[in-house]
Amino acid sequence: MKQHILRPALLAFCALALPVVASERAIEQAMARVDEVIAGGPFKSYWQSLQDYQAPEWYIDAKFGIFIHWGVDAVPAYDDWYFGHMYEKGNDVYKHHLETYGPQARFGYKEFIPLLTFEKYDATQYASLFKAAGAKFVVPVGEHHDGFPLYDCGYTMWNAARMGPKRDIVAELETAVRSQGMRFGVSSHHAENWWMYHAGTEIDSDVNDPRYAGLYGPAKPKTMPPNQAFLEDWLARSTEIVDKFKPDVVWFDWWIEEPAFQPYLQKFAAYYYNRAAQWKSGAVINYKYRAFPDGAAVLDLERGQLNAIRPMVWQNDTSVSKNSWFHVAHPEYRTPGSLVGDLVDIVSKNGVLLLNVGPMADGSIPEQEQAILRGIGAWLRVNGDAIYGTRPWKVFGEGPTQVHEGPFNDTKRTPFTARDVRFTTKGGMLYAIVLGWPEDRQVNIAALAEGAAGDIRSVRLLGSNDALKWKRESVGLHVELPEKPPCDYAYSLAIEFVAPIQIHAGN
Repeated sequence: MKQHILRPALLAFCALALPVVASERAIEQAMARVDEVIAGGPFKSYWQSLQDYQAPEWYIDAKFGIFIHWGVDAVPAYDDWYFGHMYEKGNDVYKHHLETYGPQARFGYKEFIPLLTFEKYDATQYASLFKAAGAKFVVPVGEHHDGFPLYDCGYTMWNAARMGPKRDIVAELETAVRSQGMRFGVSSHHAENWWMYHAGTEIDSDVNDPRYAGLYGPAKPKTMPPNQAFLEDWLARSTEIVDKFKPDVVWFDWWIEEPAFQPYLQKFAAYYYNRAAQWKSGAVINYKYRAFPDGAAVLDLERGQLNAIRPMVWQNDTSVSKNSWFHVAHPEYRTPGSLVGDLVDIVSKNGVLLLNVGPMADGSIPEQEQAILRGIGAWLRVNGDAIYGTRPWKVFGEGPTQVHEGPFNDTKRTPFTARDVRFTTKGGMLYAIVLGWPEDRQVNIAALAEGAAGDIRSVRLLGSNDALKWKRESVGLHVELPEKPPCDYAYSLAIEFVAPIQIHAGN
């Protein structure tokens, strides 16, 4: 076994017992508060009422946000689900853990907590980076599947304000993000904590020690529906996030679609929407698959895209790394250009991109990830008019490159080409974004052929002062681009019409 060197004080960590769950009285008070807010607000806890929801204009306008997967999992920096896989016999992570740290009974996941130091974390620097990237909102993970909130959670002692960094890192970021004019959200993955550590009950591990149940959760089989106590704890934690942060976005992972969650989801949504109505701020719930009916919240596709315009706004959450959400030792980074291509494609189909970064255990964001964000920001400074505040046109685009629809498909497509064009509209302007620079500088847009879409007054290239040569023919609008591209990735033609153009109905 390889020896993993830890400071002696850390080896004794977690010998102390901590409260397992919040007191029944605290949960009862939280449930009463939920019922009170629902009774006094416009939204009620049933789907028909919740389908009166409208996504706020700020979110539809924003188009681009930053997601942050951070926390204890970044300490081993080996696998996104290290916390569960390290207890699962036959998993590569299980073997790695034994060889690197020793048996799970002696070195459990909890032993990583003191190593989450965050000594290099500076929320103001984070916010400045995200602002420079062109993001309009930021959504850090508040609690991942591991059951360790990164804020001062009132329902468990196992949180970052009391252990590890001993800081409410989410609250610090909220202050910094809002001070720079961006919106702020929080994601919760607590639902998955019901079963995430179940494999640890089938081996000799610290998951079996009742002193640590406040971290490891019920550790039940995934096939067993969550019980009332867990569901009420989930609702209490979720509404605490609402009251503590007044988030503009609340993002949930997929397991809330389990039938047992449905009445609690309805209560949460009614509570959150009513609180947002009190604050006179727009609220967004992101969900996956079929957890919510259409119209009651905003659909999110993990690492996924659509191949057509969706009338209701939707979101793709993806990462700067192909193989990870959290920081890992060997990330496979995407290029800024490929991510810009995705952003343009998503926006043309009435979507929003939530792009993830994964800070290290010391709180620093890897330089490669910072460079990717800055590259996107540089592109948006030139092309932002074609993205922010836009709406879809009557068609999303044209060109040979096929997008694979659905989740977990956004890295399967071939690269976009100079023949791929995506459309957006704003203020009577049509933007045609060409997703590659043609070697001969000649662009032909078939959707704008002679006789289509009305008379064109002018065509210009964002970021360029050069006058463009253009003409309409039966095969399309032909534009000759200048000799030098104004940016590195995708190129936005701003097309002004004599009369108002048709846009896609939706939202």
